[in-house]
Amino acid sequence: MSQREEKMSKKPLGKKKYSPTFFQKNKKFIYTGSIAGIIVLFFLLSNGNSLLGNVSLPQNYAGSIGNKPLPAPNFNLMSIDGKQLKLSDYKGKVLIVDFWATWCPPCRKGIPDLIELKRKYGARGFEVIGVSVDTDTKQDVVPFVRQNWINYPIVYGDTDVTERYGGINSIPSSFVIDKNGTIVASFQGLTSISIYEDYINKLLAQ
Repeated sequence: MSQREEKMSKKPLGKKKYSPTFFQKNKKFIYTGSIAGIIVLFFLLSNGNSLLGNVSLPQNYAGSIGNKPLPAPNFNLMSIDGKQLKLSDYKGKVLIVDFWATWCPPCRKGIPDLIELKRKYGARGFEVIGVSVDTDTKQDVVPFVRQNWINYPIVYGDTDVTERYGGINSIPSSFVIDKNGTIVASFQGLTSISIYEDYINKLLAQ
């Protein structure tokens, strides 16, 4: 064997070319995607009930069904015609206080029932008070009321009144109040007119 061939035979074998796996090449994106997925899952679990419109009532929800009846928190809010409306002024009447907004489809669907209830029972000592929670769409409230011939008073809500009524986290949210100013039932989501009528007839007869 020549000296040149001997030197070549002693050369170390070249290292095998490194080829990263799919995970190694994409681990940054996999980690990012996993974290994003966890965040989305947490959001859905935390807010899913509200998105579905079938939320369990909060523990501090005033007068919620199954709890001891509580006095309806009083409020003094500006009506759409520029007058102050106090809930206490309606003591002696059976009331439905309805939290709603112009952009809320279930709210819009339930308003004709509230109009009908006012028309049918208004002369007997019944009233509906609509509390608008419109913020960015506040300018739409008056045109909406006029276009839909709403026949009961509408006031502009604020953070104070929503908090006092348990922290309204789903609309429509409504409260049935007796002649003594006590909340006897509360509902979240669209409520059947027949359910309202059962309460109204019973309370008007007392």
